[in-house]
Amino acid sequence: MKNLLVTGGAGFIGSNFVRYMFQEYPQYNIVVYDKLTYAGNLENLRDVARDPRYAFVRGDICDADAVRDALRKHHIDAIVNFAAESHVDRSILDADAFLRTNVMGTFVLLEAAKEFGLERYHQISSDEVYGWVDKPALETDPLIPRSPYAAAKASGDLMVNAYYVTHGVPTTITRGSNTVGPYQYPEKVVPLFVTNALENLPLPLYGDGKQVRDWLYVTDHCEAVDLVLHQGKIGEVYNVGGENERENVEVVKIILDTLDKAPDLVRRVTDRSGHDRRYALDLEKIRALGWQPRHSFEQALTDTIEWYANNAWWWQKIKRGEYREYYEKQYGERLRTSEAVAV
Repeated sequence: MKNLLVTGGAGFIGSNFVRYMFQEYPQYNIVVYDKLTYAGNLENLRDVARDPRYAFVRGDICDADAVRDALRKHHIDAIVNFAAESHVDRSILDADAFLRTNVMGTFVLLEAAKEFGLERYHQISSDEVYGWVDKPALETDPLIPRSPYAAAKASGDLMVNAYYVTHGVPTTITRGSNTVGPYQYPEKVVPLFVTNALENLPLPLYGDGKQVRDWLYVTDHCEAVDLVLHQGKIGEVYNVGGENERENVEVVKIILDTLDKAPDLVRRVTDRSGHDRRYALDLEKIRALGWQPRHSFEQALTDTIEWYANNAWWWQKIKRGEYREYYEKQYGERLRTSEAVAV
């Protein structure tokens, strides 16, 4: 395995993965294949743009001919599929793109992996496929997705398993928990709250804020994907989490305290439909491979806050573009009818 196609490599986790892999494997060549939708950003990769081991192809994973051309031209050995529509709120507003990219796009990539006899196809999935859980989910637990996003990701996972069983495509899957770190598009809760706080804008907290998420730092996530890609058992799924379960309201408090911002920036807004109360993962399987998260919750969040505070050049122009239309659609009326919350 020497030549990797990293789909969605201009996005948040994908770009961090590219950077990580170049550091860990100097002999690897990486082709980033990305459609550059609203969350794809070549500035996420500007520090590797001139690296001779790096190449970029603008393309849609649903475009079978373009995928085949990239595999053929760059002599690809393995695909790591980060490409996905990933924001639950957007999937509630309009699920169409989620079905197309997360299901049909996965199918196209698997067909290509089969046709070219690739050494490995690795799928990046989500803890949300398990739905609302009362105890940490095992890889063998049923998939009970509760949002259009989660349903599309679960469908992709099932297709990956089908291609392994039916066609012998050498697949692996990782299901990651909520990931934080540099270059995350500011629609997601942590960069949304951090950048809003930096600009002294309201922080829209859904419902009572007691939804529980497990927080994972992005480089820990990248290390886990690397390990499973190289040492994971073919046909298997591996959970990847930070073992840092926290309520959303606790995350908000730390952000405000770290930035020395007033608590009255927080606004309680109408909760989103079908909002899951808790995600949690059992990590025994990936621990058996020798992986464990390196970042505590406090370190992961503090490092993330610091990056956004020091890189306003990156997120300020994002929030002036398409983001504004989405933000008004998602939060405009909610904020107009919101109330301040003491956190």
